[in-house]
Amino acid sequence: MSALLDQGRTMCTPLLRQAVGRLAAPMDTIAAYHLGWIDRDGRPARAAGGKAVRPALALLSAEAVGGDASAGVPGGVAVELVHNFSLLHDDVMDGDEFRRHRATAWAVFGVAQAVLVGDALLALGIEVLLEAPQTTQVSASDAIRAVNVITSATRRLIDGQAQDLTFELREHVTVEECLEMEGNKTAALLAGACTIGAVLAGADAKTSEALGRYGHHVGLAFQSVDDLLGIWGAPEATGKPHRSDLRRHKKSLPVAAALADGGTASRRLAQLLADSKDLTDEDEEHLDVRADLIEQAGGRAWAQNEARHQYAAALDALDEIPMPDTVRQHFVAFADFVVVRET
Repeated sequence: MSALLDQGRTMCTPLLRQAVGRLAAPMDTIAAYHLGWIDRDGRPARAAGGKAVRPALALLSAEAVGGDASAGVPGGVAVELVHNFSLLHDDVMDGDEFRRHRATAWAVFGVAQAVLVGDALLALGIEVLLEAPQTTQVSASDAIRAVNVITSATRRLIDGQAQDLTFELREHVTVEECLEMEGNKTAALLAGACTIGAVLAGADAKTSEALGRYGHHVGLAFQSVDDLLGIWGAPEATGKPHRSDLRRHKKSLPVAAALADGGTASRRLAQLLADSKDLTDEDEEHLDVRADLIEQAGGRAWAQNEARHQYAAALDALDEIPMPDTVRQHFVAFADFVVVRET
């Protein structure tokens, strides 16, 4: 798995740096800080800039349809730019002061600059795709198809974020609503990553759609595990405060499933969640009580089972596509990686 991620990072980083380098000051510096390339004073850094999951999937999808991995590079860069656009904006909307174990861009440079840089990264993603025919063997028609993939995924991602923010203001959210939101917010861009490389390599619609279904189900598995980590994950692993999702009153899958249970623990949890007071480090005991109630009401087990269900559905989608065995093994390894992140 590490070799796959390393390939995505190695092949896509030069074009990613080139694209970010087009930004006017200080946006170029802020983007470089957010991506982990420099520290807050502009000095070169080795901070974690993300795992490069989406670029790796874009390259792999190009190989799945008989293309060279290089055909997927513009797509990998585009999805990484869009992903980081969403992270910059999410950090502002959620008030998160830390990401990847250091201060978020808005906390260092201010809200206005972080929002502008996010907007700029989104625009860069489209530019990279439209310029692909000038620098690669990608056809103009396939580049346009790729733009359609990324814009559709971005719109759904934004829909999902809007739904997520709305859910935080509601006392109850159904499991079905939560799955729809996560299908938009997380799964749409992963599906796009699994589609875009194949599209740039000239794949037909049936094949690219099957790869998209794989990405959609992997994305839902990924988010199910993220929801578990948001409550029970260790801060040193997540880079966020302990019980971070409970602090923000997020109606994640474990919470929605627990509230749907209807038992004693479920009813007690609903009463506590009705208290809209923000919880801080001084309220650690209250956070622990809520996490315990979610587990007692079956929310933790439900989310774990959902991750496994989505994992199986992702592998079923792969069975529809003829591809080299080594490429198929990489797709399976990625799905394995997604699910086993949760301890």
